[in-house]
Amino acid sequence: MKSDRSTSFAGALAAGTVVLDGGLSNQLRSAGHDLSDELWSARLLVEQPEAVTEAHLAYFEAGADVATTASYQATFEGFGRRGLSAERAAGLLGLSVGLAREAARRAAAGGVRRPLWVAASVGPYGAMLADGSEYRGRYGLGVDELERFHRPRLEVLAAARPDVLALETVPDAEEARALLRAVRGLGVPAWLSYSVAGGRTRAGQPLEEAFAVAADAEEVFAVGVNCCAPQDVAAAVAVAARVTGKPVVVYPNSGETWDAGARAWSGRSTFAAEQVGGWAGAGARLIGGCCRVGPRAISRIAATLGGAPRG
Repeated sequence: MKSDRSTSFAGALAAGTVVLDGGLSNQLRSAGHDLSDELWSARLLVEQPEAVTEAHLAYFEAGADVATTASYQATFEGFGRRGLSAERAAGLLGLSVGLAREAARRAAAGGVRRPLWVAASVGPYGAMLADGSEYRGRYGLGVDELERFHRPRLEVLAAARPDVLALETVPDAEEARALLRAVRGLGVPAWLSYSVAGGRTRAGQPLEEAFAVAADAEEVFAVGVNCCAPQDVAAAVAVAARVTGKPVVVYPNSGETWDAGARAWSGRSTFAAEQVGGWAGAGARLIGGCCRVGPRAISRIAATLGGAPRG
């Protein structure tokens, strides 16, 4: 059974376009936090949780309707390598949802009057490996093995009662199949977004094939792409809408390139808020940014989609 808040979120989506937040990691870095290790932003769940709340709050104040939690790279395996118990890891996963809720509470207390939502981030298996393989897929694991990896943390995140589960930056249709099996029966709706390059997933599957995986999945209310180049979005929106008939979610990165070895970005930004009108016209209903897209860009997206400042 879906929660009342999840049902309300679906209603908000039906009423119009929902603005997502931007990259959590770049907002944390801009505040002076070091994320140069395998846990990435999940490190601050352990060390400085207040910083995570402040980063979420910056996006709410900029005009985002949704905060995406700091759980992308938070896994039992990753925390275990730091010597944390399974119980402690589960507590940190739940905390990620609580911190986003606290940011929403503070935003409301500060005068934000629109509904605010929490999406629990579920990164791919490759994010746990922290070697850039989330941009390649094809881990050498079968669907059953990937389902066993994802299900325990999905259960913990669902128990923390987010409004939605963000199955994001998925590089491979086979991992998408595992995730769709893993979310069954959790009672929390999910969106599924692939990381893509051109007209294919990062693992090389055609987008028609990849989106078809989710077409009949009742748990998935939206499909789309994230952490891709902005120029890859428009074509993906058209394919996702045509193949699934579901609302489309898009949140590309800045257009720069991630160097996994150097753990740094290179190139120049090609992201422009003016592009989002075309994405919405093609069927995108949840629109935001991913890596290197900050509060200023989200504010411009909100203004572009809403036609007026939000608050």
